[in-house]
Amino acid sequence: MEFQRLDIPDVVLIKPKVFGDERGWFFESWEARKFAAAGLDVPFVQDNYSRSVKGTLRGLHYQIKQPQGKLVRVTQGEVFDVAVDLRKSSPTFGKWVGTVLSADNKHQLWVPPGFAHGFYVLSETAEFFYKCSDFYAPEHERTLRWDDPKLGIAWPLSGTPLLSPKDRLGKPLADADSYP
Repeated sequence: MEFQRLDIPDVVLIKPKVFGDERGWFFESWEARKFAAAGLDVPFVQDNYSRSVKGTLRGLHYQIKQPQGKLVRVTQGEVFDVAVDLRKSSPTFGKWVGTVLSADNKHQLWVPPGFAHGFYVLSETAEFFYKCSDFYAPEHERTLRWDDPKLGIAWPLSGTPLLSPKDRLGKPLADADSYP
């Protein structure tokens, strides 16, 4: 596995080594010792899986208490995946990084606790799988406004995104709860 630190170094792109032949392919998506050696010694407690249609934008979600680290990947289709730093003490507070995750490239993204996370579906459908470092706590869930001009996220939109009612009500960075 290759672990690549992005412009916000706490966010890590993981590129697995894929073994393939005429029968198909195989790769390790997670192995505790390799992740720990890369500085990602994370106990995961929950797996989540979603399916979305083209043009769906999910996010930007985070939990202000019981913050979740997320190891995310796409098992079918393609998305543009985004992490926003919400740690006020961080030199990258309010900054974002984004990357394309797809079933074809098999890349994963580590989004640590203290970040908002979201994705936009580029393909006709996408199935999105992620491991979480803490349990879902709806009473602590918050939504950061996906189109806040202060964030300036360069979403590769094709028309108006499909949003949930919760995501339509996201708060701008200036009004959002953040981490110390």
